[in-house]
Amino acid sequence: MIREMSPEMAEALSYDWEFWARDKQLLPPGDWETWVITAGRGFGKTRTGAETVRIWARDNPIIHLVGPTAADTRDVMVEGESGILRISPDYERPNYQSSLRRLTWPNGAKAILYSADEPDRLRGPQCYKAWADELAAWRYPEAWDQLQFGLRLGNLPQCIVTTTPRPTAIIRGLIADKKNIITSGSTYENADNLAPSFITAIERKYQNTRLGRQEIYAEILTDVEGALWKYSMIRSVKNPPELKRIVVAIDPAVTSHKESDETGIIVAGLGIDGMCYILADASGQFSPNDWGMRAVTLYHHWIADRVVAEVNQGGDMVETIIRGIDSTVSYKAVHASRGKQTRAEPVAAMYEQGRIFHVGSHKDLENQMTTWDTRSEKSPDRVDALVWAVTDLMIDNNKEFCFV
Repeated sequence: MIREMSPEMAEALSYDWEFWARDKQLLPPGDWETWVITAGRGFGKTRTGAETVRIWARDNPIIHLVGPTAADTRDVMVEGESGILRISPDYERPNYQSSLRRLTWPNGAKAILYSADEPDRLRGPQCYKAWADELAAWRYPEAWDQLQFGLRLGNLPQCIVTTTPRPTAIIRGLIADKKNIITSGSTYENADNLAPSFITAIERKYQNTRLGRQEIYAEILTDVEGALWKYSMIRSVKNPPELKRIVVAIDPAVTSHKESDETGIIVAGLGIDGMCYILADASGQFSPNDWGMRAVTLYHHWIADRVVAEVNQGGDMVETIIRGIDSTVSYKAVHASRGKQTRAEPVAAMYEQGRIFHVGSHKDLENQMTTWDTRSEKSPDRVDALVWAVTDLMIDNNKEFCFV
């Protein structure tokens, strides 16, 4: 059909979103406040958000675009493969002024770019419509609050939220609000537009896993039976107070091939208020030299007081690696004489008491905390490093948390 069209008609059809979109991607009718699309990877969330903004820009003079970071807003929402610039025909393509964080359409409509990492920038500016991308990954909940306060112009302020689901308080609240439109979908609904190798890879790695249920099928997963941590126990702050002590904790992997465990590397600090603050999660699959270099770099970056490392498997090798990189590092070896659950229980108790805070969001760490079943034989490397860090800062020499 397209081959029989004139070039002008074929181009017009290629930009006709109502023709190409699946029903779930079309702007819902009605007086709703927020349209929440919680869908799997590759569903077409970004394309839906960009096309919705394109439609809104025809009648609404000011639109706000907010991504998890400034780079995400620019690289995904505006310049990405499915971003606003790519999906707009020449006659409707906005002018992008990166220095001003602004898109301007030929009719004068403007979209202003924001980062959820800077919630104060959203304090004050007003808009008619807004697009919030990957809301479940925003580090600071107040960014969502400030966006809502600014969404106050026109007869029907509306926001589209496109996100891979996580059971954060904001996402749960949006889904529970009957005034909102909720659209959910899996990766497979857009399989015709995805590389076959991508589908094969995610099936091989994530089919029948908890992460696959979340990232492919867009299930909003609740707390895991047997897990010590619940999402409600994890509290976040934007900035910590003055810190009395800082440690870099390592749970090292002893091998470095494709099937190796990750090395857990957590940076934590003890505040002058007596609370513990989780500052960074630098865990990953590294060779011994690489995790050693990473730990020493973090030690100097955070001006830490010591590196704490579990040596049950690595023995003297761990200290040898650290000392070989920097002999001036203050180092402490710790031995796991009790089981993982026994070591972790007092730390989980302090989370429940509100004595530990995460500075921003540490998605992979938090996912492991809330999904690690204490009955499992699998080693939770990030959690192990977290436990060693908190133990050094809050439990050692503290009679309230002494365990024999």
